Amino acid sequence: MKIFSMLKIAVELGASDIHITTDCEPIARIKGKFVKLSDKLLTKEDTEEMAKELAGPKNFERLKKHGECDFSVAIENGERFRVNVYKQRGNYAIAIRTITSQIPSFNSLGLPESIVKLTEKEKGLILVTGPTGSGKSTTLASLLDIINEKQQKHIITLEDPIEYVHHHKQSIVSQREIGNDTESFNTALRAVLRQDPDVILIGEMRDPETVSIALTAAETGHLVFSTLHTIGAAKTIDRIVDMFTSEQQQQQVRTQLSTVCEGVISQQLVPTIDGRNRVVAVEVMITTPAIRNLIRESKTYQIPNMIQTGTKIGMQSMDHELVSLYRQGKISRESVLSRCTDFDFTSRLMGGEF
Repeated sequence: MKIFSMLKIAVELGASDIHITTDCEPIARIKGKFVKLSDKLLTKEDTEEMAKELAGPKNFERLKKHGECDFSVAIENGERFRVNVYKQRGNYAIAIRTITSQIPSFNSLGLPESIVKLTEKEKGLILVTGPTGSGKSTTLASLLDIINEKQQKHIITLEDPIEYVHHHKQSIVSQREIGNDTESFNTALRAVLRQDPDVILIGEMRDPETVSIALTAAETGHLVFSTLHTIGAAKTIDRIVDMFTSEQQQQQVRTQLSTVCEGVISQQLVPTIDGRNRVVAVEVMITTPAIRNLIRESKTYQIPNMIQTGTKIGMQSMDHELVSLYRQGKISRESVLSRCTDFDFTSRLMGGEF
């Protein structure tokens, strides 16, 4: 089976991901479960041919040189995919993520309304965090679309690769793909402040240089969005600080974060009890003066308490959200306990003890 024919079938089945590996059948992930797209075991020749067909000559050369390569592809009907091709045991393997061609409306995502207010900020740093496949890119796309529809801004996105395609509405949207439109994240970031942006999306906070430029951009009057693979606001702040080695650098980053961080949205996708779907569980931290002090003074361990007491201004904790979904009959007790951030507290909460 040709790879593009396989992608069409995967889209029709509602797959979120497709995995191509030597000595294995092609697998689609549908609502969190593996489904075979064919009973044929793929040979190393099959996977190499698929890699070449997807990557094209330029990306295939990058793949041979570096051992992995990220890019995006589209099929005839307009559906788009994020592709990572990599070497494993000397053979090619491919991980493909389907990208919905239409940006989902914010209301369709089941996210808290308090998040929308963050799009009205003139400057600062807003982080969307969570594990791989938790919907971070979708959340960011919907937030940028709100700005695009309501405000006259110049939005620049730096993505690896571009996922959702934004069309100009009230805003001008410039989307730059790493590897195609610019050499690297750091090259693009160093240039972005000369391109008159109002809003900057950085696909991922990957390294100290990315973090430093993002913080500087937020300090100098830009609204910056980015992502990290963390769960929980406190862990997100700690992860950023820990990217830096010296105590002096860490204190400087804490001070910058305490000034520019406007909010952290942390999300997980949790299987429903019947296993037929997934629901989003979200933690929201809105940065208050008290939280700014905790960040600056390296007391992030107190942030969860601040979130629990900040419900009136739109904050919500991951553990309370998971328990709420459990009480609504949407997810299982096991799902709650395996995804919570404080096991003992969550266990008491589920048992009715406060």
